[in-house]
Amino acid sequence: MSKSTPNGSVVDSAHPLARLFSERIVILDGAMGTNIQAHRLTEAQYRGERFAGHGSDLKGNNDLLSITQSAIIEGIHVAFLEAGADVVETNTFNSTSLSQADYHLSGLAYELNVAAAGCARRAVERVRGRDSQDRPRFVAGAIGPLSKTLSLSRDVNDPGARDVTFDEVRASYAEQVRGLLDGGVDVLLVETIFDTLNAKAALFAIEEFFDAHPGQRVPVMLSGTITDLSGRTLTGQTVEAFYNSVSHAHPLSIGLNCALGPKEMRPYLEELSRVAPMYVSCYPNAGLPDPLSPTGFPETPESLAPQLREWAEAGLLNMVGGCCGTTPAHIHAIAEAVRGLAPRALPPVESRLRLSGLEALAA
Repeated sequence: MSKSTPNGSVVDSAHPLARLFSERIVILDGAMGTNIQAHRLTEAQYRGERFAGHGSDLKGNNDLLSITQSAIIEGIHVAFLEAGADVVETNTFNSTSLSQADYHLSGLAYELNVAAAGCARRAVERVRGRDSQDRPRFVAGAIGPLSKTLSLSRDVNDPGARDVTFDEVRASYAEQVRGLLDGGVDVLLVETIFDTLNAKAALFAIEEFFDAHPGQRVPVMLSGTITDLSGRTLTGQTVEAFYNSVSHAHPLSIGLNCALGPKEMRPYLEELSRVAPMYVSCYPNAGLPDPLSPTGFPETPESLAPQLREWAEAGLLNMVGGCCGTTPAHIHAIAEAVRGLAPRALPPVESRLRLSGLEALAA
């Protein structure tokens, strides 16, 4: 995780990805789920030989495919890289013991993360081997929000009821972090944050791991989710409140993803860009859900990319990509649309100190 220094810097400028953020707009990949769905895999294909006799249905457990159909997952990563992505996310959105409990596979969490990191790393090396320019490419360990929430009760008659405790969430994330880093990811991306308390448990687990293994410290990126047009996360925070709740972690970047299309997300990205003293990312859905669309979302590469170019022209972005409904064709169009445009400039040091509450460090 990037640390503040006495001169007030809140980013690790020495890391290769940080340098890239400052040089140009970085391209993130698109939706893993959308591209898995295009393969129309059967229950038997999800299971593979190893899980053929598993006692519950496994179709829909996309993370398991990093083990049972690793060639498909690696191929999806390759397609995004060839489309222009600089950063690919591991297929680990639900690779925690708590999320895998839905499939009675809690004990597989560590292995899932190692396997998924391997798929992404092999894809990067494959594409790098064919790239005469040897562009830097990065593997981001994707850490999802969980299907359980620490901030909300599922029982309307008992507001204090919770399905999990903070320590249980922390422990589940700790196992995922260990697997991702043992698998060789370059950065960690805590994403689709709808409950900031869940994210705090993830950040706590990450920092605990770094403290115990200082040689494996990598940058951390965060991305929250505004769930509807109220401009708030599911647990009720505005964009600025969300930023203030996680700014203590001094992430390399902070951003927004999922839930909304580009039209709906822009005002919240503008707000985040105004308050955040670090690099800013955004990867929206391909519009709002549309069951009649082939991908489930209406925005095509041709309609999505120009909108994201407008964000870049307005100086709002350091990294951009796509979330639900986006394909390699979307990412290629986005990469072409923002090519040559300047990345969002970090505020002056004095402003960064003021925004991040670190004024005392400059004294």
